[in-house]
Amino acid sequence: MTEESTGALSEDLRALAAAYGVATDFWDFHGEHRDVPAATVRAVLAAMGVRTGSAEEILAERSRADLAPWRRVLPPCVVIRQGTEATVPVHVDDGMAVRAHVVLESAGSVELAQSDRWVEPRTIDGRSVGEATFILPDDLPLGWHELVVVVGLDEESRAPLAVTPVTLPLPPLREDLGGRGWGLMAQLYSVRSHRSWGIGDFADLAELGALGAEVGADFLLINPVHAAEPSVPMTPSPYLPATRRFVNPIYIRPEEVAEAAYLPNNQRTLLEWGAQSVQVMNTDTSPLDRDAVWQEKRSALETIFAAGRSRSRQGEFNRFRAEQGQGLEDFALWCAARESFSSDEWPLTDGATSGAIAALRRQLAERVTFHCWLQWVADEQLARAQRVAREAGMRIGVMQDLAVGVHPEGADSWSMRHVLARGMSVGAPPDMYNQQGQDWSQPPWRPDALADVGYAPVRDLVRTALRHAGALRVDHIMGLFRLWWIPHGCSAGEGTYVSYDHEAMVGVLALEAHRAGAVVIGEDLGTVEPWVRDYLSERGVLGTSVLWFEQEDARPRPPEDYRELVLATVTTHDLPPTAGYLAEEHVDLRHRLGLLTEPVERVRLAARIERERMLQGLRERFLLPADPTERQIVEALHRYVAQTPAVLVGVSLADAVGERRAQNQPGTDTEYPNWKIPLADGAEQAVLVEDLPGNARFASLVTALTHELRERG
Repeated sequence: MTEESTGALSEDLRALAAAYGVATDFWDFHGEHRDVPAATVRAVLAAMGVRTGSAEEILAERSRADLAPWRRVLPPCVVIRQGTEATVPVHVDDGMAVRAHVVLESAGSVELAQSDRWVEPRTIDGRSVGEATFILPDDLPLGWHELVVVVGLDEESRAPLAVTPVTLPLPPLREDLGGRGWGLMAQLYSVRSHRSWGIGDFADLAELGALGAEVGADFLLINPVHAAEPSVPMTPSPYLPATRRFVNPIYIRPEEVAEAAYLPNNQRTLLEWGAQSVQVMNTDTSPLDRDAVWQEKRSALETIFAAGRSRSRQGEFNRFRAEQGQGLEDFALWCAARESFSSDEWPLTDGATSGAIAALRRQLAERVTFHCWLQWVADEQLARAQRVAREAGMRIGVMQDLAVGVHPEGADSWSMRHVLARGMSVGAPPDMYNQQGQDWSQPPWRPDALADVGYAPVRDLVRTALRHAGALRVDHIMGLFRLWWIPHGCSAGEGTYVSYDHEAMVGVLALEAHRAGAVVIGEDLGTVEPWVRDYLSERGVLGTSVLWFEQEDARPRPPEDYRELVLATVTTHDLPPTAGYLAEEHVDLRHRLGLLTEPVERVRLAARIERERMLQGLRERFLLPADPTERQIVEALHRYVAQTPAVLVGVSLADAVGERRAQNQPGTDTEYPNWKIPLADGAEQAVLVEDLPGNARFASLVTALTHELRERG
């Protein structure tokens, strides 16, 4: 019988899968052991360029994987921790003289001593290859350096060397809160003001940051602001972007671009008319219309761009463009092509030659410059929002959110195609809240390809995300350790885990965060092995605790048993706001959409038991009056979280104003208006930024939370 007919894997295929970090079995959410079908393993290996069509090919690929390090003089990249001595293997023809040194990022070099460790030479492709071991001293400075090996008289080989911090320090927070801090969490697009163009933008972010600082908040966590398509229809999900490195220009406030003030009267009038045509949406609580907003904003921004810039402003733009380099040029080219060509005429194919791409850059040069300019003005406005938040008193300021991956037809999928796995999607296996599993429609990074390019894509996207932020939340941080790969055409439950070099991935993340002076929070919900949380904590990466997910023996975890190094919250964007959750909206919605795999009565009963146990826990701590209102329950839940030792506590802005509608329902696409729900109160009346200072419910929740934090401090 064949592997395909039995689903079983041969020992050779298991060994080959292990060499590439592909799991052949795993433990599911319910604690049951699962074997991965052979077809899934083969498909995943094929996406890494590994042939498994026959037993002979599997053996040949095993040999290739085993000999790969010996065919390189140096590893493709070396990532180490500062203060720890490490070694690096160097492979050269046996008996050849070899020496090594490190070229430091800040200038200068460090000669490396060779260890007296002896390794048996191996015959590789008909030649005898030996392994020399060089010692990396424990006093190398933090940074991106370069390893240089000289073989014989002058034959050089080079590899990047990243020296990363052992741990990330916490910023100084509030002494009156016992060294802790709290902040607001908002879906930026949903938080509008009277001057917004139909959705929340970076000007609103600045105002929200100033308001948060006034009431004692230290951070403002927002959704990913990664760029989507430059044309309509625009993908609404901030977690399915075209790129993770650059931002969505829909968040630009056109009037706040410096050159807008110098437009001729007739052009200024047209800009105002464009704003007015979408500002009527600001008080509408029906689903947001990004397409209408972007069409008006793009027209206004094109007018401002065409007006030109002063010599000094043009110089600033030129420097930004040079600093962002090829990554920005490629993204801008993709945007210009997306505007100019249909899918039938699409020029940026895998087979496009360098000459054809160069010709396309010349053809679309003006639009490429426009899209580079959009990134520059967005960067300026985002910088202002962070500056306003910090100057107003926030210890951290803007907390950016980094999505797991990108759209399969987006800019990164083209420009980074050499490090992405084709024919695969990232997702999650079935669990309690998503019983059919999740397919996020995002191509995963290839772990082998990332190492080959020195983890530059990881470095660049983290560096850009932290340009104007005091913290970074990494969605599904388990993706730095392993990801659930789903072959195209398979269900979400038919995937398998693929492992990454977490020491390198987390190290690069920590190095860039250290340079930016930023805090890193890892979203570590769901199926996470305990050692992973311990490892992240040791590296100074905070975890995530959501009240509804914190259970011990099917009962709410006592506050004192929570972890300290976490961002603790009552809810998350994948659940309805707390008022809706208490009203069983998470059950009703999944039932209406056909997402339940168990009878609705059973799920509803479980939800009611969960709620009643939570309420009982609140009563036991004297956090509830005898006959509490919805508002009092919501405040009590936040006081419960404040009683934990969590160093950071987050408050959803939706909770603070009494919103009930879910922002996102996992497992759906068009069945529900995901990521389109504007901020409103429990009566579905729009709540604008200007309304928040006078919003009684907002003020009451902030008062209850801060009082509890001070009591604990």
